[in-house]
Amino acid sequence: MDVGKIISNSLKYPFRNIKKLPILMVLFILVAIVPIGVILDNRYVVICGVIAFFLFILITPGYLLSFVQIGLNESAMFPSLSFTQDIYNTLRIFVLRIVYMIVPAAVFFISLSTLGISSIDMLKDLNIIGFLLTMGLALFIVLIVYILFEVLLFFAKARLAYLNSLSESLKMHKVIKDIRNIGVGNIIKWLIFMAILMIVASFVSSWVIAIPYVGFIIYLAIVIPILESIGNYSLGLLYSNIADKEDDLDKLEREIEVIKYLN
Repeated sequence: MDVGKIISNSLKYPFRNIKKLPILMVLFILVAIVPIGVILDNRYVVICGVIAFFLFILITPGYLLSFVQIGLNESAMFPSLSFTQDIYNTLRIFVLRIVYMIVPAAVFFISLSTLGISSIDMLKDLNIIGFLLTMGLALFIVLIVYILFEVLLFFAKARLAYLNSLSESLKMHKVIKDIRNIGVGNIIKWLIFMAILMIVASFVSSWVIAIPYVGFIIYLAIVIPILESIGNYSLGLLYSNIADKEDDLDKLEREIEVIKYLN
């Protein structure tokens, strides 16, 4: 599927499932309970909000993986909640994130321990320009490495949804091979689309959040769920360029398993 069609289908996706979108909206409303409790100065609401927040953390990442899986099958259906499966998927995604962030974390601490010490000496000597250049270089290196591994994590997540195997999604060399098969050009176009979507969403969100009392809740309950459904679904569609290369019988069998899981 070409990137233009991916973008078009992704933008339409949440609105084709407007009746089921509240499932995702309710999950994000859980995040708003703590702030509401603080505003109301009600400790019971705050306690309920903390519990709700942990439920959000446990369920939502795994549930969003279902959107990637839907996109992989180039379907327009909306996933149903499956608490056991969603929590299981959340734990697997958590492991993925830890593993894929090891290198960025290592680069950060190495940069901090090497360039950081020299920059402190520059600051003591009032070499402000040298200090800013050194710290700027360190931050730039860390940022580039972080972005690269965040992109790898996107496709490791898609590989997890596709193969339903944590061990396979942890094989970084195979994730890189997947990226090559999809096409670096296609991925860059997709990333540009996501960046533009985030910029537009940020602009809209600034107006929404400015609405007194209810703006923040509208942002959490409507704007974020729509963005998450678009982003995860489009990731699945992008990865489907690999899925389309498999044998038709294997693909049919996998789609049947996905339908059973989602229903």
